[in-house]
Amino acid sequence: MKKLALILLVVFIGCSIDEETADPILCTDDLRPGLEITVRDNTTDAILVEGVTIVATDGDYSETLQNTANSDTFVGAIERRGTYFITITKEGYQAFSSTVPIIVDADLCHVILESRTFLLQSN
Repeated sequence: MKKLALILLVVFIGCSIDEETADPILCTDDLRPGLEITVRDNTTDAILVEGVTIVATDGDYSETLQNTANSDTFVGAIERRGTYFITITKEGYQAFSSTVPIIVDADLCHVILESRTFLLQSN
């Protein structure tokens, strides 16, 4: 009888543990950007990287987006939700400031990447 009670206890505990971990959410440890911006010349459609500065602003927070080596895009807002306005400057081009915000949201683990392309007009 003691063996039966012990077996039932083990089965009950085992089932309880399984129910608590059913469909666990497994998040990765990597950091993900919320913004990915591409800049192009409005006449030639050429991608602009060299000398481009992109600043994302969310209220009092602002961040200069970074271009990584061998990439045509600028990224930022690493794991940061927010409502961002974008300002882009480059010598020889008119400065651009977005009027429509980019809203970066998140799921249970990471921010959800928002990708945009903006065109700059030369002077």
